[in-house]
Amino acid sequence: MVLMSHMSRLVGVSAAAVLLLAACGSSPASDQPAPHVVAAFYPLEWAASSVLGEHGSVTTLATPGAEAHDLELTPQQIASLADADLVVYLSGFQPAVDDAIEQSGAERVLDAATVVDLLPVAEEHVHGAEEEEHTADDGHDHGEFDPHFWQDPTRMAALVEELGAQLAEIDPEHAGDYSAGTAESVSALGVLDTELAAGLDECARREFITTHAAFHYLANRYELTEIGISGVSPDDEPSPARIKEIQDEASAHGVTTIFFETLTSDAVATSIAEDLGLETAVLDPLEGITDQSPGTDYPSIMRANLSALSTANDCS
Repeated sequence: MVLMSHMSRLVGVSAAAVLLLAACGSSPASDQPAPHVVAAFYPLEWAASSVLGEHGSVTTLATPGAEAHDLELTPQQIASLADADLVVYLSGFQPAVDDAIEQSGAERVLDAATVVDLLPVAEEHVHGAEEEEHTADDGHDHGEFDPHFWQDPTRMAALVEELGAQLAEIDPEHAGDYSAGTAESVSALGVLDTELAAGLDECARREFITTHAAFHYLANRYELTEIGISGVSPDDEPSPARIKEIQDEASAHGVTTIFFETLTSDAVATSIAEDLGLETAVLDPLEGITDQSPGTDYPSIMRANLSALSTANDCS
């Protein structure tokens, strides 16, 4: 009886130890919450999400379907910046975001303009081989530079790498996962860059006409010439003289298509195309995604743009 009682006590102690170890094993290794990133507009959201993977979350300030340039923030959105683990934005692109970051006292902020080489705004044409690159360290006002850097996948890769480094500092427990996410995203962007370069290498013409001059970086990277009807802002209205210049350019270069975007009116593009007997097609600046977008995410829309340009310019 004594032996049986002793054995029972040993079994009880062993069972308790097993339960204790199981409880410890099931508890989280860290009490640190998953990082939350606030991105100012869609391409920045895509970049952050591609690094985070299954960890953390990303919210976007820009409303889907609204023009990112004209963003207005609610008091709740401004307050959310202070609670974010990281805010990623592009200074000079959305003045409301610049002001909100200053007001909110957000502790950790990543300005893409400090990471990505920006190109100066072109006055009329954007020639691929003629643009000089500038970094944020040059000390220029970002208003002098074209903000649409995400049209060049290699510049997006630079932003992704910086996001990976910052998220690893914020959440070191998952640094390995962020490193893997960064590597996977950079590799995918490299594949996209190769596809664009190959698809736009041999074309009957290298000029393309857009209602919104948002493709400076694409033209620069792949040695094309963008002819913008309006300026960097889609709200710029072309003068009658500018429309006449566009008509002359279209005739001179044998352009077949006038491109417009999904977030603004196609009236100007349609009018010019009808006057000259040309086609119209969508070239998406990727500032936001809607049901009318020619793809569901950054890579698929970039590939849709490649297809549209390849068709319009008779690329082989």
